[in-house]
Amino acid sequence: MISVIEILKAVLFGIVEGITEWLPISSTGHMILLNEFVTLNVSEEFWEMFLVVIQLGAILAVVLLFWNKIFPFHFGEKPVIQTDIFILWFKILVACIPAAVIGLAFDDVFDALFYNPWCVAIALIVFGIAFIIIENRNKNSTPRVTELGQITYQTALMIGIFQLLAAVFPGTSRSGATIVGALLIGVSRTVAAEFTFFLAIPVMLGASLLKVVKFGFDFTGTEIVILLVGMVVAFVVSVIVIRFLMGYIKKHDFKVFGWYRIVLGAVVLLYFIL
Repeated sequence: MISVIEILKAVLFGIVEGITEWLPISSTGHMILLNEFVTLNVSEEFWEMFLVVIQLGAILAVVLLFWNKIFPFHFGEKPVIQTDIFILWFKILVACIPAAVIGLAFDDVFDALFYNPWCVAIALIVFGIAFIIIENRNKNSTPRVTELGQITYQTALMIGIFQLLAAVFPGTSRSGATIVGALLIGVSRTVAAEFTFFLAIPVMLGASLLKVVKFGFDFTGTEIVILLVGMVVAFVVSVIVIRFLMGYIKKHDFKVFGWYRIVLGAVVLLYFIL
């Protein structure tokens, strides 16, 4: 029988996932750090799988909020197929190539080398500094890409290369890495955020499938409840956070997230040093 405490822990992890998955502050980094203080009573194998698969809840929030931008078929009296959305998906798949190839080949190696609080803290600080530098550099410049349709295959591939950093270094933040890369090559904040959201769909589906296959399908009743609770909470919180972020970046830059990352990274370093 699963305890109320374990359900509450799953709720807490779902809240943290839903907030940090879309803000460029590293969901995996925050989940690792939270695990230092709040630990689920599960096996190490299940925890590693849970950390990835809980993101499916967050992904469903993107599907719900951006359905009209990502689903190319529209049914009615005159069914319509939007070719521009098909083209967008081809670009998204191109952006997935670097992380998919390298991630599948070296997933276990990266986990063994970099999956620890020290690397998380350093990645938080480094990319926090990058956000501030890039936003300062772009302050008086006009983005050359202001619509999703203006993203070329070359631009998509370059964003995908930045996403690879998140696959290698926990704490980098998948959304943070892709947004930094997009801003660096002249993509507007709104388009960078939207493309990052859409890019997360195949990336997280693939990563989740890989983790579930590696874990196996022999779940206990407690494990199923913990996973479902975490995913549902992550979904609800993600809907709120995505709406907030899209409204926020229309009037503000990403520097506040850069400063947050630097402060959090410094606190983490001090905690583990002391």
